[in-house]
Amino acid sequence: MITAQAHPAQPRWQQLWREAVRDPRELLRLLGLPALAASLSDAAAAQFPLRVPHGFVARMRRGDPHDPLLRQVLPVVDEERIVPGFSLDAVGDAAARGAAGVLHKYAGRALLIATGSCAINCRYCFRRHFPYAEETAAAGRWTEALGWLRGHPGAEEAILSGGDPLSLATPKLAEFTDVLAGIEHVHTLRIHTRLPVVLPERVDAELLAWVRSLRQRVVVVIHANHANEFDGSVDAALHALRVAGVTLLNQSVLLRGVNDEADALVELSRRMFAAGVLPYYLHQLDRVAGAAHFAVDDARARELAAALRERLPGYLVPRLVREVAGEPSKTPL
Repeated sequence: MITAQAHPAQPRWQQLWREAVRDPRELLRLLGLPALAASLSDAAAAQFPLRVPHGFVARMRRGDPHDPLLRQVLPVVDEERIVPGFSLDAVGDAAARGAAGVLHKYAGRALLIATGSCAINCRYCFRRHFPYAEETAAAGRWTEALGWLRGHPGAEEAILSGGDPLSLATPKLAEFTDVLAGIEHVHTLRIHTRLPVVLPERVDAELLAWVRSLRQRVVVVIHANHANEFDGSVDAALHALRVAGVTLLNQSVLLRGVNDEADALVELSRRMFAAGVLPYYLHQLDRVAGAAHFAVDDARARELAAALRERLPGYLVPRLVREVAGEPSKTPL
């Protein structure tokens, strides 16, 4: 008799991911905001679906239609507006293609589109229209991306982006780094991820063991836009990464109605520092189609940057920048 073999249980973070809220009306029901349904866009939700882990929902203020976390994820009719200057490829990714899933914009580093998946879909995402089906580095066991890195000795830093690279299972990440270990000129691995913030359970024992095994210096750039995104579970995840030897930075996007007040940005810098994270960039919004309602004009952005310099020590002031397609670096404002 052949007995059925038990399949190992999926990690808890994957279960929580599967249980994420995907219906905008359900999200509003959970928050006691049914009246906001009139502002929803079914077209925007179909083109770029809602996805929000329950743990992130729990950090939203129930009954507050202006909650800064809700505003980042709710598909609304403003996304349907066609606004001149807002395009499908806001930062020139297509022109920077080095190989399948590899973008080469800046000297000394290469960015790999590890996956198109994210644990949360942010409405201002500059890659919301990116052709992930054709441009994913993990496809084919990373072969083309690793070949490109091997052939470019000037690329000393490999950057995993996406989507969110930590949405990949840890063994899939190890497929990449096992081979990367033999490419001696790559001495830094940078990971851009929102998961330690929106799904902190992703930072589990398996992931930490993988991080500790790496030959390269590891930098993790998280993405938080408001102090309310932090709670005890996020603090614990970030602490575990620091103990594993990771350098932690944060990049934010300046978003109208979310963090376009000096008090909000000051509190964000202080809160992230309390969690062991240093500010890195404050990005002006990438002008991607569907996100114009988040835009803050440059004059206001400079006022806010000046206020941060007046109120915070220099190491807590992020650099205000814009990404301009074709430029050799981020452009300071």
